Amino acid sequence: MLRKRLCSIVLLLSMVFMLTACGTDTINTADLTEPQDSVVTDLASAEKDTDIQEELKTPVELDENSSFEVHYLDVGQADAALVLCDDKTMLIDGGNPGDSSLIAAYLKKHSISHLDYVICSHAHDDHVGGLPGALSVATAGAVYAPKTENDIKSYQSFKSKTQAQGLTIQNPVPGSSIKFGSSTVAFLGPITENSSDLNNTSIVLKITYGETSFLFTGDAEREEEQDILAKNYDLSATVLKVGHHGSENSTSYVFLREIMPEYAIISVGDNNYGHPTEEALSRLRDADVKVYRTDLQGDIIVKSNGKKVTVAPSKNANIETNTTVKPKEETPPAIVGAPVPQEQKQEPAQSQEATHSYIANSNTGKLHYAGCYSVDRMKESNKVYMTCTRSEALARGYSPCKNCNP
Repeated sequence: MLRKRLCSIVLLLSMVFMLTACGTDTINTADLTEPQDSVVTDLASAEKDTDIQEELKTPVELDENSSFEVHYLDVGQADAALVLCDDKTMLIDGGNPGDSSLIAAYLKKHSISHLDYVICSHAHDDHVGGLPGALSVATAGAVYAPKTENDIKSYQSFKSKTQAQGLTIQNPVPGSSIKFGSSTVAFLGPITENSSDLNNTSIVLKITYGETSFLFTGDAEREEEQDILAKNYDLSATVLKVGHHGSENSTSYVFLREIMPEYAIISVGDNNYGHPTEEALSRLRDADVKVYRTDLQGDIIVKSNGKKVTVAPSKNANIETNTTVKPKEETPPAIVGAPVPQEQKQEPAQSQEATHSYIANSNTGKLHYAGCYSVDRMKESNKVYMTCTRSEALARGYSPCKNCNP
């Protein structure tokens, strides 16, 4: 509690400094005030908000066999997170369209053939893109997405895969919640569905497990953050998935002050936007938040025992992450007494062919990506699953599908 108060004071002083240092530049003073209760005219809506407030603040008693973990997947400049609670599974976003095979392979690696919940935070390629691949190898219990759609190919494929399973995409209502194993998932946004920016239609949700909690914000920017703040929800969280890959316009001071996380995960890759920006990283430093990044540390797995969390990146656990300057990756320590290798003639470097997850048809001899719509019409007995390079797959006698062109 003392840490939260101290960090809140630092953030408030930082905002005041920004205001006084800007001279004639204007800053929305609403950003600098505590969020006020919104005037709710609908009684049912008011009761729902009250209920969710109580639910967010009341930890659920956990069974000794209960478990919870979040896998923040390294999908480059995109988002994808697999959440596991007890025997329940949830996939939040699926990366870019090119990540379909990666997502499908990750699910198969963890023997997941059913997802209780599939959530598309919003209809941009770098969030919805890989979900068709997931829905090609796993059934879904329920699928959620905002009302605002997109006519891009990946979103339409996501809709088709959902409908093919006999499901309808549900639009979560802010202030509502669902049970997810021993945890509770509270939907906090989007409050406004008609934003001109799809980023601000992002589903924002908070998962509470025991005394720990995880906030997912999609690509929400200041506009949506202000809408959510006006509802006066309890936003405090142990772990924050930073909004919009660390954009300057996300994770504002006033929003971060309400969350005050211990840890922040930035899902980001090589990009031309400057993500994560120094502005976003500076705010996280001011709040004394430990930052983890998929571009530097690969897949990041966070586990909770209901009282505290442990964070395990797949590489570079000890490098500096809260900086726009990319640090050198960690190298294994040298072995004392090991012979010094003799200088050898350097052979020309050969490019390494990428490995993918494919599904081949043993009957037709065709090779497909896991997300190809032709896979849905294939008999299960004819499916041949493989993870290899394209050359290796072709060497086995398969020819590429003309639709997905693997």
